[in-house]
Amino acid sequence: MPAEIKDLIKDLIAHKYEEEWFEFKVNWFEPKILGEYISALSNAAALTGRKYAYLIWGIDDKTHKVVGTDFDYHRNVKNEPLPHFLARQMNPDIAFQFLETTFQEKRLVILTIPAAKKAPTAFDKTRFLRIGSSKINLMNFPEHESQLFSVLRNGVPTLENTESEYQDLTFEQLFLYYGVKGIALNKITFKKNLGLMTADGKYNMLAQLLSDNPHIPIRFSLFNGKTKASTMYAVREFGNTCLLMSLDRVLEYGEVLNVPQADERNRVVERKEVMLFDISAFREAVVNAFVHNRWIEGNSPMFTVYEDRIEILSRGTLATEQTMEGFFAGESVPVNAKLSEIFLQLHISEKSGRGVPKIIEIYGEKTFEFREKSIVVTIPFSNLYLSSATQVNAPVNAPVNAPVNVPVADDKQSKILGYCTNAKSISEIAAMLAYKDKRSVRKLLNPLIESGRIAMTIPDKPNSRNQKYVTIK
Repeated sequence: MPAEIKDLIKDLIAHKYEEEWFEFKVNWFEPKILGEYISALSNAAALTGRKYAYLIWGIDDKTHKVVGTDFDYHRNVKNEPLPHFLARQMNPDIAFQFLETTFQEKRLVILTIPAAKKAPTAFDKTRFLRIGSSKINLMNFPEHESQLFSVLRNGVPTLENTESEYQDLTFEQLFLYYGVKGIALNKITFKKNLGLMTADGKYNMLAQLLSDNPHIPIRFSLFNGKTKASTMYAVREFGNTCLLMSLDRVLEYGEVLNVPQADERNRVVERKEVMLFDISAFREAVVNAFVHNRWIEGNSPMFTVYEDRIEILSRGTLATEQTMEGFFAGESVPVNAKLSEIFLQLHISEKSGRGVPKIIEIYGEKTFEFREKSIVVTIPFSNLYLSSATQVNAPVNAPVNAPVNVPVADDKQSKILGYCTNAKSISEIAAMLAYKDKRSVRKLLNPLIESGRIAMTIPDKPNSRNQKYVTIK
């Protein structure tokens, strides 16, 4: 078997779900329905930016296990060879091809279907499309039909070729951000240099994202339990400002959440501090979520904090030229190429592809979950005080018996709540905790302030440094 066919099969069965551009069967055979599938898959491949779609016999569509097949594509349909029966009713003509191979000692049949090009592919005068894993008649879905014609005419939508709904954009924050990075933007040429205009001179979606108000919210939701059924006690809003600014604010909030824990176990002289989670893995996951999110649909990444983990969700799936194997190996194939270039120019990210391998090194491959329309990275919390029965998803390089799952308020935060029934300064709180570093105290205070359990007093004098904190009863 050619190496590329073997790699293709390995990649397709690695997906958790069937996608619009590939389908698995075992021994199924209905000639007319097969023709409709070819139409649907061909059009879906065009809509998703793929060169080919695939229908493979010999793989279970639920488990994706290779089971083998008895399907015979040489058979006749009413005294007509199957390939001819299908090709005769296909319009326009596409050069689909059957291939028989062996994989894991099982016989497979692969039908390779070219993507529609100048016009949608029809079978028996009807155009079909895949939505998820369902085959539909395009005539009944005019919005999808219009979208397909647009893709065939203009190409797959990208941040660069998709016109922004908003054309009154301003870019003061963008200039400020570049200036802080030591890069001077030219007010006359920056739109062209950064690729912020469509071919007909309108602001595109990339311009919208980098503008002072992209009109896309980016939120951090905090729950006091392990599921969304538990109480949500805070929501932090980081969107509706230049995307670069939003990214910095999300990363800074991660620093706030990353509470240091004093490790009193087996203490002899010096007390160690253990952070709630690995901040480098968090940073890589957040930057990846921003770079690879499918922004053109108007949806942002989603950040959710539970008592035992942070979930970082980016919309969409892998880039069209990316494979599962390449993803985990760190091969860099950005979903949003121009945005990736800007991140690279500003040294926010690097095109070395080491982000995913770094996360895997710390937390393992299972920290990534590929859903039907999104990718989720789960960063588990390390808790020093829960029993071993609650230890799940611990970092792969964590010390033995290092538990996970810390509640949002740890022991130190509880002490602060009890101590600040009367207003206390940060120096007083630090002394009470035996902390020399006020930054560690602030990391404990900030989540309490965000959740409304601690309030800052109003100083007697303007610009006073004698800020105090008091527990809200």
